[in-house]
Amino acid sequence: MKKTYKLIFISLFFINTSGFAQTNTLKINITPTFGAMVLQLADSLFNANDSTQLQVDVLKFYISKVQLLNDGKIVLEEKNSYHLIDASELKSVLLPIENKENIHFDELQFDLGLDSTTNVSGAMGGDLDPTKGMYWTWQSGFINFKLEGKSKLCKTRNSEFQFHLGGYQQPNYCIQTLRFQITNSNVINLKLDLKKILQQIDLAKTNHIMSPCLEAVLLSKIVANSLTVIEN
Repeated sequence: MKKTYKLIFISLFFINTSGFAQTNTLKINITPTFGAMVLQLADSLFNANDSTQLQVDVLKFYISKVQLLNDGKIVLEEKNSYHLIDASELKSVLLPIENKENIHFDELQFDLGLDSTTNVSGAMGGDLDPTKGMYWTWQSGFINFKLEGKSKLCKTRNSEFQFHLGGYQQPNYCIQTLRFQITNSNVINLKLDLKKILQQIDLAKTNHIMSPCLEAVLLSKIVANSLTVIEN
């Protein structure tokens, strides 16, 4: 269970290289972790602190509007840029971004979540299909980030916690824009550390967020700050 996230990057690369062109494609790897450990869903317990343990059962989130920048200017913007990252689906954590002209860039920018236009357009296909479990209703729109699991701290049925974060209207606008300096223009490794997220939540008091609200906005910011670049 105690594999480092570097090992998963190596395995993912060899599993998926045959499906990607060796040139003109940027590969973005997103690895969910719990501290230094690669996340294992459902069957693994992680030490949240010295007195309790927790289990993560579901982790899904949207990345959209992927852009490459150079010297602060957008040089490439992915079309129809919607990606659902699902920790239970190995292939979903690898995003191939076409860069046909091998445009030089030094920054990566994307949104965590889906914009208001996408939300009011109703359910669609592909990663936006409602069968993916990330769509509330036409009025509420899409769930940007979903995290579910169990913790002894939760005084709930089966000790469950559920965080479904979304909202595209003020004051409950949850979408977060992230921007990273990039040194490797072929493969970008990102890490989402769930330990950073859950350590900032008092699960005894806050264990269910299931609709757009100010708490969802605050937690969305915490999630965004828990995504970092791993230098090769």
